[in-house]
Amino acid sequence: MGDLAKRIGFDELTNGAAGIGKALAAEFIGNLLLNLFGCGSVINVKNGVDAPVNIILVALTFGFTIFAAVSAIGHISGGHLNPAVTVGLASVGRVKPVRAILYIVAQCAGACAGSGLLKALTPDRVAGNLGMTTLGTDVTSLQGFGIEFFLGFVLIFVVCGVCDPHKPDAKATAPLAIGLTVALGHLMAVDYTGASMNPARSFGSAIVHAVIWENHWVYWAGPVAGGVAAALLYVHVFSAPAVDSPHYRPVATDDKELKRLGGKSEA
Repeated sequence: MGDLAKRIGFDELTNGAAGIGKALAAEFIGNLLLNLFGCGSVINVKNGVDAPVNIILVALTFGFTIFAAVSAIGHISGGHLNPAVTVGLASVGRVKPVRAILYIVAQCAGACAGSGLLKALTPDRVAGNLGMTTLGTDVTSLQGFGIEFFLGFVLIFVVCGVCDPHKPDAKATAPLAIGLTVALGHLMAVDYTGASMNPARSFGSAIVHAVIWENHWVYWAGPVAGGVAAALLYVHVFSAPAVDSPHYRPVATDDKELKRLGGKSEA
């Protein structure tokens, strides 16, 4: 029973309670900022609810918010900020089930708080749906699922790539790469599904706007399924080999650099 509890992650609640508490707080704050700033970019206070959405503004705001949040709290919680990321990493054993469940609760709570703050700070005449994600005109729920699947796929595929433990050099640029991927998804998919990529982000907006169930499953099933597929594909096919692996090949331009990286010259 002790081994099972450890595999599930109950040991983290006792041995590392302070650490997981900080991690949950980090995930809460990160999602609060995401829904406050990201969804806030959809609202046009000057021109009202009938003003067209500036897709570039929205994409950059969501991307910059993720970049800033991951940079700030990535060392505390890993900077998931998204149930699809958490489930994807859990599917390949990078996160234990108990931590994954607690992260998702914190992420959803933070998103609700962010949307609640946005509603409180926004004049009623321009609030609209507070940036709630909805399917575009004539977009079916199945098509929406497909779009959200690939949005989740590309995001978690990049997350796995920049957080690969055998690619330490990639970690420095991880927040920027992840933020740009979020911006990429919004540039493509805002008109299709609102470009959620993140079930918690959609959940927070829907709760505060009091419209929860209409096609809401799309924003959970799509990104989560895409995230799991991306994580499994990356880990089992594209994961970088360890330095002591026979498949390891340092990237170098000359013999001197190759020697510095620990490889052998073929000359």
